[in-house]
Amino acid sequence: MGEWKECKLGDVAKRITSGGTPSTKVKEYYGGDIPWLNTREVNFCRIKDTEQKITELGLKNSSAKWIKAGSVIMAMYGATAGKVAYTKIDLTTNQACCNITVNEKIADNKFIYYGLFNSYNELVNLACGAAQQNLNLGVISDFPLLIPDMLEQRAIASVLSSLDDKIDLLYRQNKTLEAMAETLFWQWFVEEADEGWEKGKLPDEFDFVMGTSPPGDSYNEVGEGVPMYQGNADFEFRFPKKRVFTTEPKRFAEQFDTLISVRAPVGAQNMAEERCCIGRGVAAFRYKNSKKYYTYTYFKMKSLMKEIAQFNDTGTVFGSISKSDFEELTIVIPPKGLVDKYQSEVKPIDDKIISNCMQIRTLEKLRDTLLPKLISGEVRVKYETTENIELGG
Repeated sequence: MGEWKECKLGDVAKRITSGGTPSTKVKEYYGGDIPWLNTREVNFCRIKDTEQKITELGLKNSSAKWIKAGSVIMAMYGATAGKVAYTKIDLTTNQACCNITVNEKIADNKFIYYGLFNSYNELVNLACGAAQQNLNLGVISDFPLLIPDMLEQRAIASVLSSLDDKIDLLYRQNKTLEAMAETLFWQWFVEEADEGWEKGKLPDEFDFVMGTSPPGDSYNEVGEGVPMYQGNADFEFRFPKKRVFTTEPKRFAEQFDTLISVRAPVGAQNMAEERCCIGRGVAAFRYKNSKKYYTYTYFKMKSLMKEIAQFNDTGTVFGSISKSDFEELTIVIPPKGLVDKYQSEVKPIDDKIISNCMQIRTLEKLRDTLLPKLISGEVRVKYETTENIELGG
């Protein structure tokens, strides 16, 4: 295996450019079929689609430009500065994205992506600007990287990519499974609902707890106490991200309770992975007759999101929903036998989602443990070809 060499990012890139934003005042510039990436989508991930699309006219009348699949994207401004993504599709980006086209004759594009992924803290420290964090094309171009020969780059990228491939597969499977469970709920309890079913209020079917925030000096990020969730900022696909802990919890959600964000944005939804503290931005719900009916609870609350989300429009500055608002929320209460049937038949689907989420967490932890060791050369990859690799000491 060869020696590692230090270089600048600009030395291994064909081009390092920024994107552009078509005028938002011209509606004909948006709603086309050209993928257009916003920095909020740049979050250590592989881009397969974008939230927004622009038209050919929008592309022509802006500084946005086509970026080829295989490019590395870095956010330059604001809270996302330094975060990176790897695009698997041809796309365009806004002006806050730095688009890095790697020279594949001298560097592997996925290796460069993982190298920058691992360098996030250093990139954040380089960001400047009084009002918000900023990176510019010059700073990014001069950013130092340590790289081995091409074969070892590809071998390292292969190890890390294989983990991300498994993570992506599980995410896709979870979205399919959740869509199945939601479709069944909608069919049984909405489309096939009987006009004779009982009408009631939310507390007739569910118990719930409104969160309250512990003292600020009890917070920590080193795992002391119990996990605490404040709202949408903590929520991910199904379970919240463990970001903040508290040693003085005030109110709790129990394992598998449905969590709802009650402050802007109202209505974001997650599930408690374990017994946890809920701050004032969260409420926790469980089925009145049995806390084991967490699948029915989760999808019933999801079916009420339109009604709950209306509270985003209340308040002078931020939307919010109160305990009394929940207590007055009108619902249809289906027959217990149908609820039992849904819980019995759909719980295995939901449990598979939960199991997949746990596996994703394990794979992400393994990837994040290996990443700095592989990118620094602390752990070397033994290889003969890119198809025959193994980890070495």
